[in-house]
Amino acid sequence: MAEATLSGATHPILENDYASEWMGIEVLKLDDGHATIRMTLRQEMLNGFGMAHGGMIFAFGDTAFALACNPASTPAGTAGADGDTITVASGVDINFLKPAFTGQVITAVANRRAHAGRSGLYDVQIYAADPHTAIGTNTGTAAGTAADSANHETPGELIAEFRGRSRTISKK
Repeated sequence: MAEATLSGATHPILENDYASEWMGIEVLKLDDGHATIRMTLRQEMLNGFGMAHGGMIFAFGDTAFALACNPASTPAGTAGADGDTITVASGVDINFLKPAFTGQVITAVANRRAHAGRSGLYDVQIYAADPHTAIGTNTGTAAGTAADSANHETPGELIAEFRGRSRTISKK
């Protein structure tokens, strides 16, 4: 399954996520309200113009969003600790900025922007880079952190911005 990761981070929602497994998604980092993932674009992920299909980019961003919304482990006494709730998308928007192509490594960096009660707001930046230039995991904000800049770590060029609105609901 897609739970195999470089960082050793795993997430329970990936256990039966066959779409993420097929896409070859790797989890790089998981924190409360944050997820960084990556995958390599394959030929079967392209549209008729020879660039990444928008649905592939959307699904990739949606996976990062879901991982950021649902903690890998929920501390006792908090919402969802009993396993009776999940957090799902109530709405999303995506803006495609640049195309990506087969063989490129794409990275999604998802961050919670706001959370109130059962509702949340998340931003996901999606980057593309050629395999030989896809270094680091730039897990800071959209502009990266000072440490990322100093280390010349970059996930590539920004190709899409995904904004997700979440809602925590009963699992049943």
